[in-house]
Amino acid sequence: MSRSAKRGIELEGALWFHKDEQKFLGLDRIALLQKIDELGSITKAAKAVGISYKNAWDLVNMINNLAEKPLVERVTGGRGGGGTTLTAYGKEVVKQYGVLQEEHRRFLENLEGRLGDSASLYRLLRRISMKVSARNVLSGTITKITKGAVNAEVTMVLTGGAPLIAVITNGAVDNLALKEGSSAYAIIKASSVMVGTDLHDAKISARNVMCGTVAKIVEGPVSTEVDVEVGGGNTISAVITHESGTNLGLKVGAHACTLFKASSVILGVS
Repeated sequence: MSRSAKRGIELEGALWFHKDEQKFLGLDRIALLQKIDELGSITKAAKAVGISYKNAWDLVNMINNLAEKPLVERVTGGRGGGGTTLTAYGKEVVKQYGVLQEEHRRFLENLEGRLGDSASLYRLLRRISMKVSARNVLSGTITKITKGAVNAEVTMVLTGGAPLIAVITNGAVDNLALKEGSSAYAIIKASSVMVGTDLHDAKISARNVMCGTVAKIVEGPVSTEVDVEVGGGNTISAVITHESGTNLGLKVGAHACTLFKASSVILGVS
């Protein structure tokens, strides 16, 4: 593992040997081998690394079976009544793994240096790794919070500069620790998004109207999925009825607008 104390971001990687499509040796198993070598007892080694005696023997047997030569052997007799130890080959494998681990650590440190400001990469990875059922997850910065008696109106500016408005409870604002200038995610279900055309001069009650170009249309017998690119790298997905899609005459490359209520927006933070 390599850690960057200055940025508070760490790069971490696992080093494994594979054989016959199975994980053969990794840090946890090397730790078990090291404790066997140090303590001369698989019982003590298992306890030291926090696994059961049976699990330790299962791992040792698997390692021995997959290795070219045994790494661990039982020792019988002697003053202690026998025990478990590493073979010469086992000691050499542990030593070689240590060399690989050191090179791996240097590789991660070098990679950290080449990344520069890894904090921004970390924020991106956090965003794209989010797992939510809603089709639309947009990132932005909160610019204004107006609290009422029960609910609050939160204004965000998305990447690209488009404004987005959400209405959530005051309790949610407090629980999420939202404040002006902080980053947040806007989450909108595709079924909550309406689609229209020629709406620039229309007067509508929906607070969020984002217009752009139709990027994709997936038609089904009942519903139609429409993706609209609204600028700034943002795409809004909507699921409307098949009949509505036909009546609107939507085509890929054509102009369209997406609409959704402020109350349909769910806010989240990392």
